[in-house]
Amino acid sequence: MSRTATEHARNMITTKDGTQIFYKDWGRGQPVVFSHGWPLTADAWDDQLNLVAMSGFRGIAHDRRGGGRSSQPWDGNNLDTYADDLATLIEALDLRNILLVGHSTGGGEVTRYMGRHGTSRVAKAVLVGAIPPLMLKTPANPDGQPIEVFDEIRKGVLADRSQYYKDLSAPFYGANRAGSQVSQGIREEFWLWSMTVGIKGAYDCIKAFSETDLTEDLKKIDVPTLIIHGDDDQIVPIGASALRSSKIIKNATLKVYPGAPHGLFSTHKDKFNTDLLSFLKA
Repeated sequence: MSRTATEHARNMITTKDGTQIFYKDWGRGQPVVFSHGWPLTADAWDDQLNLVAMSGFRGIAHDRRGGGRSSQPWDGNNLDTYADDLATLIEALDLRNILLVGHSTGGGEVTRYMGRHGTSRVAKAVLVGAIPPLMLKTPANPDGQPIEVFDEIRKGVLADRSQYYKDLSAPFYGANRAGSQVSQGIREEFWLWSMTVGIKGAYDCIKAFSETDLTEDLKKIDVPTLIIHGDDDQIVPIGASALRSSKIIKNATLKVYPGAPHGLFSTHKDKFNTDLLSFLKA
């Protein structure tokens, strides 16, 4: 058996710098490729992978380098390399006519992929609670968040990442809001996934998701794009992200979920799944 065939049998591909990337590959049909947020893994997309695979699509999701079942290299924890890793996966599996779905940092990853590698293999894109165009407050981006916000995240990861992730699960899913229905189980699986991410990859990714300007990448997206964002997103506030991205991407449709948090794929799962399938099938 060839090396490539062996890797595919183990659901692993190897990037040009030797990093091994784990991926799930469920179902048959037009490929739907999911990219997850920070500091999670492909498991965060299990509900949607199962949904699309049972609906006649092929669902694929990978663990970003640095966490889950993928390698934990010292280098490469930046959006250029994340996009290149995604390109390696897409090319290794020879995926075409793809439906790209990215949440949070994963939304930045798929945006940088299209900006860096083009859209010749992409049919449509979905950005969910996504970081583009830029999270950091700058003179040109006054609605962004000050650098001190991200310095606090770095401090939390370095000081006691286990407790930090437990605390972070509250604003992530809106559990700190009155009337929240978020289960303890959902918050605990967030912590479980996060703890599989090496501290180096998690730490470096904070700079990647907060300081990478994806404006020019957004301008290169020329496929139908659905942007979904909660207007109570406490992690990636909607003003500097979805509202701006929807005006930059040429063929974008914006859906705002009233009262929804960052992790709306879990808290508003039924609505999100319905909107996702409707867009994929349109």
